[in-house]
Amino acid sequence: MSEPNRDLIMKALERVIDPELRKPVTELDMVRGVEIDGGDVRVTIALTIAGCPLRDSFQEQVAEVLRDVPDVERVALGFDVMTAEERQALTTKLRGGLQERTKGLSLDASTRVLAVCSGKGGVGKSTLTANLAVALAQAGKQVGVLDADVYGHSIPHVLGIRQKPVLVDKMIVPPVKHDLKLMSIGFFLEDNAPVMWRGPMLHRALEQFLSDVHWGALDVLVVDMPPGTGDVAISLGQLLPRAETIVVTTPQPAAQEVASRAGVMAQKTGMRLVGVVENMTGDVFGSGGGGRLADELEVPLLGSVSLDPFLRECGDAGEPLMATAPDSKSARELRHISNRLLALDRGTIVKPLTLVSR
Repeated sequence: MSEPNRDLIMKALERVIDPELRKPVTELDMVRGVEIDGGDVRVTIALTIAGCPLRDSFQEQVAEVLRDVPDVERVALGFDVMTAEERQALTTKLRGGLQERTKGLSLDASTRVLAVCSGKGGVGKSTLTANLAVALAQAGKQVGVLDADVYGHSIPHVLGIRQKPVLVDKMIVPPVKHDLKLMSIGFFLEDNAPVMWRGPMLHRALEQFLSDVHWGALDVLVVDMPPGTGDVAISLGQLLPRAETIVVTTPQPAAQEVASRAGVMAQKTGMRLVGVVENMTGDVFGSGGGGRLADELEVPLLGSVSLDPFLRECGDAGEPLMATAPDSKSARELRHISNRLLALDRGTIVKPLTLVSR
């Protein structure tokens, strides 16, 4: 009986994708070896770190792609760990030869940055951010989520992401779920510890999230902004000068008034205000505040999402509504909002304000 062809095996392994780096293991030089003994094939993959939580994904993919290679009867998968030199080479390859960290946003110029902000907490901004990101991914876009709400970092919980980012050399690789790459300050805190940092420390952490994280080729980066108009929000405005901003408000006039300040701040820090979303519409909070805010800010009302207990329940369970019940009324409205965002003309991005020292 003839043995399997090594070239066909390597060709098949091109379809094995690293779940976090989103590239073939062959392109990432992760295939450490292929041993052939009759119909038995043993593949060794070099992981970026020991104890990688995604071993099962590699196991399933390798078995799947080698199933149809002629003369392969049994497949075994072994693991090794990259050396420091191999991790450094991988970082260089992923960054296209760029050795030093650059300030600001290390994303391709074609990547759209959507900043979701609000005047105050408690309006459902993070839940909307997570579900809009899933809707954009379901529309076929490569999407990343930056949880920049440093004092209320809830996006990992809403998306059900428990694993930590991976550090490869000096590059941070974000975890992936629901086809979303996510980075959050919550990943670097023990349990539910509070963030007790002053402004300069937070500014540095946010800058690092934007420049040291390997986001890869993204169509859209969705940023969950901190509520209000404090120093963290201002720092983000300076770090995201070409972002398109969405303001989330609940319907009542008091919330509308506070949300207006967040919209004006976004404009003054150089971000482009593109629309308003009214959340929690219904009997409890009424309706219409989002439309009034949109008129005041002279931007469109992108949509109104009803006060939906199931939307909240899905977030509490770590399974976003867009993934759990994509045909529900709220999911259809969220998909409508995401489609409107994708259809917007990006226009001319306003330049950031020049800061004048006193």
